[in-house]
Amino acid sequence: MSKSKRLPYKIFKEIYSKVPRLCVDLIIKTKQGIIMSKRNISPEKGKWHFPGGTVLFGEKLRQTIKRVADEETGLKLKVLKIIGAVEYQPPSVHGHVISLAFWCEPISGQLRGSQQGKEIKYFKSIPTDTIKEQVVFLEKHKIL
Repeated sequence: MSKSKRLPYKIFKEIYSKVPRLCVDLIIKTKQGIIMSKRNISPEKGKWHFPGGTVLFGEKLRQTIKRVADEETGLKLKVLKIIGAVEYQPPSVHGHVISLAFWCEPISGQLRGSQQGKEIKYFKSIPTDTIKEQVVFLEKHKIL
C-alpha cells in the first residue's frame, strides 16, 4: 500500500461536516497511569484527552495507531486489545466522530507532546477538564 495522504484542511472539514469520521483513541496504560495530553488546538482547546486521530484513506487500523502514537506521544506501542467505541457528537469535535479505543502499552520511545497537545502526562484519576465523552468512557470501562 502506498503511504496515505492527508486531505487539505478545507476538503477535510467539508467532507466531515456531512459524514461520520472514523478515528482511533489510544488508551496507553502504565504503572504511572494512563497517558493523556492537553489539547493545544480547537476544538476542545485546553481539555485533556486520549492521544488519537483520524484513520486516513487506505490506512489500516494498526498503521493509524502507529502513526498517531509516534506523532502525538513519541512512543512505539503494543496493541493489547480493542476496548470499545467512543462516539463524539458536535460541538465537542469536528462533526460526528466515531473512535475505536485500543488498549496499548509502550514498548519503546521517549514520551513527549506534539503541536496538538504539548502538555502530556500520566494520570491515575480522571483529570479535571477532560473531554466529556472520554470521561464517560473511562468510567464505563473502569479504566481509572
